[in-house]
Amino acid sequence: MTSPFLFHSLDVGPRLSARKLHICRLYDVLELSLLRNEFARARKAWAILARCKEIHWTTMWTTAVRVLGDETFNGHDSSKKIAFLHEMMLQVPDKRETILKEIVLRNIMAGQFRKALDELELYLPSFPYQDDPVLHNYAGLLSLYLSQSPISGVDDDVSNHSLLRSAQVHFRGAKALDSDNVIAAHFLSHVRFRCYENTCLTDPLRFIKQLTK
Repeated sequence: MTSPFLFHSLDVGPRLSARKLHICRLYDVLELSLLRNEFARARKAWAILARCKEIHWTTMWTTAVRVLGDETFNGHDSSKKIAFLHEMMLQVPDKRETILKEIVLRNIMAGQFRKALDELELYLPSFPYQDDPVLHNYAGLLSLYLSQSPISGVDDDVSNHSLLRSAQVHFRGAKALDSDNVIAAHFLSHVRFRCYENTCLTDPLRFIKQLTK
């Protein structure tokens, strides 16, 4: 049977009352508005949906981030959305690791590599983050990237060596949690033999995206 709705993400039950029909129509308006970058209309639809008892809005945090505005990935855009994502980490504890990965990626795409690493260093020592090999790989890649003086803007060999040592620790952590982790194994060899100068991480996002596939 063909659905009368454009989008099928909402679970409002098998029986459609007039209220549920309106909610589904409103959800269609929300998704269409986002596709067309009509964020003012999307925010109005979201404001109504989020107040409906049938809608568990905290489970729709990815939609909520999109409602905040276009994906420009500049500093202002990222800081606003990252603040929201931090709030979602408190509201949706079972999605904390996934949300932290989103925070890290948004910082990276905005060119805020040091902030991305700071986020990881804040959470990685604690459970459940410490048991996630992907987060350790993120931290290792960022540490290795920032250890390159022209990028970090630091000519201090001690600081660079500290970042290299940090990268090694994180890659080892990822390998311990996932023995088949090819990214950790690959970059461990570069850190161990100090060959990273010949294979600079000019685009860490390319490697980090591989981990999310």
